Amino acid sequence: MNKVEVCFSPTLFQHFARKDTVVVVVDIFRATSAIVTAFQYGAKAVIPVSTIKEAREFQAKGFLAGGERNGEVVDGFAFGNSPFSYMNGGIAGREIVLTTTNGTRAINIAAKHSDSIVIGSFLNLGALARWTVLQDRDVVILCAGWKDRFNMEDSLFAGALTNLLLISGKFISDCDSANASCLVYRSARRNPLRFLSSCSHRKRLAHLHLEKDVEYCLRTDLTDAVPLLKEGRLVL
Repeated sequence: MNKVEVCFSPTLFQHFARKDTVVVVVDIFRATSAIVTAFQYGAKAVIPVSTIKEAREFQAKGFLAGGERNGEVVDGFAFGNSPFSYMNGGIAGREIVLTTTNGTRAINIAAKHSDSIVIGSFLNLGALARWTVLQDRDVVILCAGWKDRFNMEDSLFAGALTNLLLISGKFISDCDSANASCLVYRSARRNPLRFLSSCSHRKRLAHLHLEKDVEYCLRTDLTDAVPLLKEGRLVL
């Protein structure tokens, strides 16, 4: 029987890291939701980088560039971190370099410790759960959080995915953070938007007039895209 665990912050990942484990990186508001949307609209690959400098270097070579810091689009980049900005026929068949405050950093931290990194969001929840069950390996759900701190929306997703994996009968959990995430999900699943009304990052996005992003990122099963990290690139 495989195990499912939840890591609430990238700074804790060293305690969960194992090379043979599938790591699901999640940044619901909004990096992983944007990445999944990019693939839904035909992107060939997404290159996650940790710094704006790295992204600009790729941009100079002709790559499309997306970037966000503290919720706002990086000056000079075609895209930010909003899923809506990737609903664009111009990205079909293109490679996009992306840097964000939390999500891309979490991806690169995970990549140092595991050979199997996939991207999770509510938008691809069902497809991701099915894919993960088929891998027949232990799973760690890594929450990007907010600047290394716990956040509620990533933990809510972690609970939703953990719940599906446990229901499959292929997984068990003796991890308190996974069990706590399940409790969060069970409390929130009837109305996650209302449940997250007081969460800190939702308030940041509301201040930036991005409530539509919040609502969209909580929609479930809009795509079967499961982006997987291969040699520094996320691909289908």
